[in-house]
Amino acid sequence: MHKRTKIRIAIFILMVGMACMFTAVVTDYWAVLSPRVEVANTTCEAAHFGLWRLCKKHVYISQEIFQQGKACGPISLPGEENCTYFGHFTPGKDAEIFEYKTQKEYNISAAAISIFSLAFMILGSLALLCSCTGQKKRDYLLKPAGMFFAFAGLCAFISLEVMRQSVKRMIESEETIWMEYHYGWSFACACSGFVLLFLTGIALLVLSMPQMPRNPWETCMDAEPEQVE
Repeated sequence: MHKRTKIRIAIFILMVGMACMFTAVVTDYWAVLSPRVEVANTTCEAAHFGLWRLCKKHVYISQEIFQQGKACGPISLPGEENCTYFGHFTPGKDAEIFEYKTQKEYNISAAAISIFSLAFMILGSLALLCSCTGQKKRDYLLKPAGMFFAFAGLCAFISLEVMRQSVKRMIESEETIWMEYHYGWSFACACSGFVLLFLTGIALLVLSMPQMPRNPWETCMDAEPEQVE
């Protein structure tokens, strides 16, 4: 396969990774939390949250879907939903649900690191755009572009791990009402974004490297430069 074709495939995969990561950052289904339900024909409160807001949903558990000792939900059931931006960062009405001190540190860290991931994606996109525009192609800009995307993937991984530790500590707390949890589709999007951005960024960096010597006695300086057409 021609080198230019490989680079185009890498750029397409990077666009998919950027879309996944952006979707994860702006949506609120990183984790879904549920208390246990002991009786039927009652209303329970489940919650889902992302990097920026917390959404609580009142779900009615009828006799048909009730299972003894199971969690409230699924959250896809109809019910009244109330979303609050940064409601879990402030003490007060949400203090009985989220541990203020620990959750504030974890969630702000995850959100801040995700912003770094978006910033690296923007820088990588600008480098790619500059390398492809103009009368003379600037292939040397593919190297920093690959590094920026790899850094974006690394930041996405750190944000994922911080969020995972946040949910784990929340569930293990004796003061919380949440007994069960699972990670939602936003978390899956972030995982996909991490894999695609990091691996494809490294691949783009490797593809932009100079041609390796063809003979053992030939040095990198003596090798003929390879033109990416």
